Parts: sequence; C-alpha cells; structure tokens
Amino acid sequence: MEQLDATIVNTAVPSIAASLQVTPLSLKSIVSCYILSLAVGIPVSGWMADRFGTRRVFGVAIMVFTLASVLCGLAQSIPMMIAARLLQGLGGAMMMPVGRLTIIRTFPKAELLGAMNFVIIPALIGPLLGPTLGGLIVHWTTWRVIFFINVPVGLIALFLVYRYMPDYRGETRRPLDVVGLILFSSGTAILSWLLEIFGEHTLSVPVTALLFALSIGLLLGYLVHAQGMAFPLLRLSLMRVRTFRISVAGGFVTRLGIGGLPFLLPLLYQVGIGLPAWQSGMLMMPAALAAMGMKFLSQRLLKRFGYRNILTVNTVCIGITIALYALVDAATPFVFIVLISMMQGFFNSMQFSSMNSLAYADIGDNDSSMASTISSSFQQLSMSFGLAGGSIVAAWYLGKVPQTDHAMVTSALHHAFLALAMVTALSSLTFWRLRREDGESISRGIVHSQTTPAVSQS
Repeated sequence: MEQLDATIVNTAVPSIAASLQVTPLSLKSIVSCYILSLAVGIPVSGWMADRFGTRRVFGVAIMVFTLASVLCGLAQSIPMMIAARLLQGLGGAMMMPVGRLTIIRTFPKAELLGAMNFVIIPALIGPLLGPTLGGLIVHWTTWRVIFFINVPVGLIALFLVYRYMPDYRGETRRPLDVVGLILFSSGTAILSWLLEIFGEHTLSVPVTALLFALSIGLLLGYLVHAQGMAFPLLRLSLMRVRTFRISVAGGFVTRLGIGGLPFLLPLLYQVGIGLPAWQSGMLMMPAALAAMGMKFLSQRLLKRFGYRNILTVNTVCIGITIALYALVDAATPFVFIVLISMMQGFFNSMQFSSMNSLAYADIGDNDSSMASTISSSFQQLSMSFGLAGGSIVAAWYLGKVPQTDHAMVTSALHHAFLALAMVTALSSLTFWRLRREDGESISRGIVHSQTTPAVSQS
C-alpha cells in the first residue's frame, strides 16, 4: 500500500483537479506533502517500535494509513486532501522500517536473504504498477477509488498483524531525543521537498538557496547535537560497522542513477516514441515480473560469488541496462524493449535485495531497530535525490527541444540515459571496499569476528 500510494496519485492529478475545481499545478502539494511526512515519521519509527512493540506500532500504522486513505477519497477541497495525505504519509513512514525490523529480528542471518527477497518485491513493483493502475482506475471509474482500494487491503493486513506478527521491544527504555527529532526531521523534510519540486521554478533562486542552506544547517546541527547524547535519535556511530556503512552509502550513490528511470522512461515512451499512457505503463511491467523471478536465484548467486563480486558486477550491469535504452526509438521492436525491461527488473531487484540484506550482516539484535531506522532514512533521501537527478539530466538535454518533435526528444533522452548509465556504473566503486568474506553470515551462515558491541552504546 505504501509503495503504491507514493506514485499512484500522479496519474490522477488532472482528474482530481477537475473534481475539486482547481488547476493541476496547485495539486503538486498533495504529492510533496506525502514525501514530507515520510521524512518526518521515519526517524522516530525505531524508537516507537522499541518502546511500544513492533506489533502495536505496525498495526497502528496500518490503521492510520487506511483511515487517511478514506479521508483522501472523501476530500472536498485541497486543504482537506493535504491534511489527509500528511496523515497517510505518517502511517506509511512507520510501515517500512518497523516491518523490516520485525523480519530482521525474526529470521536468523542465514535465512535473512530469503526473507528480504520477498520484502523487496513490493518496493520494486509499487512504483512500476502505480502509474498504470492509477491510469486504469481513473479511466474506468473515479479518482476516489484510488484511495478506497486501500480499505480492504488494510483490513486484511490488520487481521494478519494481530494474528501472526511477533511483538518485539527494545531491551532498554531509551528516552526520545526531541531536539534531535526536530533538527533531523526538519532538515530532511525541507531537503526532500526541495528535491521533489526541483526544476519547477515555483521558487526564486534566492529562496531556494536559503531553504537549501537551512536544511543543511539543520542536519549539521543534528550531527553536533548527537555527539553529546547518550541516546540520540539516530546513533550514527553504527556507521563504524564497515558492511553497514558501505551498504547505506553504496545504496545512496547507486540510487542517484537508478532513481531517474521512473522519470525518464515515461518521457521516452510517451513523448519520444508517442505511445499512449496505458501502453507506456504496460512496457514497464516486465521489470516487475523479472524482479519476482530474481528471488529464486539471488541466494545461490550470493553464496557462490559473494557480496563483493555480486554488488560490483551487478551495479555495472544496471548501468549497461540503462545505456541500452539509448538504442530505443520509434522503430525499435517491442520484444527488444521488453527484454531490456526484464533485465532492468532482474538487476535492480538483485541490487536492492543484496544491499538491504548486507546492511544487517554484522549488526547485533540490540542495534537492529536503530540500523533499520538509519537505513530507511537514507533510503528516503536517496529516492528524492534520484528523482531530482533524473529531472536535472532530462532538463539539461531536452533544453529547448520542441516537445512535438519526437525524433529530437528521443535523441535528447538517449543522451540522458547514457549520463545516468555512467553515474550508475561508476557507483560500483563504492562496493570495492567490501572484503571477500563480507556478508557470509547471511549468504552462507558463517559468522566472522566483526561484531557491534563497541557501538551498541553511544
């Protein structure tokens, strides 16, 4: 639900605008406010899970998300929609890190990769199906159904949570770092919002620069504040664990290239080639099918070749796949486009499954909630940076190219794909610092000497 709702609204904006009698541009806030509430809610999710238990927090998150979905569907004005989307984002912010924490605490490290393979599938499928499903719903029914479809899913999820989900709590009751929450959440929220609206020229350059400086200042302020705290909001000393640090940093850099694809592919298919929206969406679905097929191979590949080799080579393969889109034009057979899409889905799924599981290879149970919160916070920022990067590259190459000239648009987008491919391939360098045996506690069930007692308390 959370991953789907992050993208499904985009295709319904024109219909919502017509229903509420406003301009489509004024509805940008209903998309950006969702991102803002995610940035605010994710950092506190680990503390809430430790204090109140994973089952209660996850259940409440689903209830809040489902209720907010109903309020979105019933909204009669822009302020009502924004308020409901903010509430929906807060519910969604608790789902991913708390759900991931529960899986980490439930499965031994030797079984963690298999479990993570299932977790990564909705994260890959949601953004792919969102625009397609949203377009079909708006075409056949009303935009309000986009939000109402969450109700039966939410009710089923609530039953499953209270029937089967384990209830983990932190071993120590740590106080909430309120000052750290204000500094970090405010900084990430402002930065995420700026990246979300980047290139739309809704703000002047001085105002944009001022807000950017403010966000960086707040984040630096948090770093200074956290140094002297016994129980900081995010215990960044966990970054001393090499595998966790490389996974988080490597994932951040890799998403800078991958994150531009959801922005560029619809432009290529619809503006460049001239396909209708529904056909454009269908061309993105093979990636979801390949992502599901990946889970049957990833564990064997990681066991055979190790995390270092897989992540280094697979990142380059993703770059090559992105570069292949530079060969796609109006004359390209659909079979070739489908093959590229399937390769993209397979390699992306392998990448995220590997990075997400490696992050916890050397993290102890006592640090798992903090590690999940830190990882989710950086992942949220990387998604915003990736989308902003895609818009920057597209704007750079499209420039003053007439949108009606499909050949020129396609040529410009080809250059954009090559630029993103180069960035992605170069990001493989971040995984070179891994050692051959890193991650073997997950891929082979072999525990090495690296542990986290030295950073479990700050």
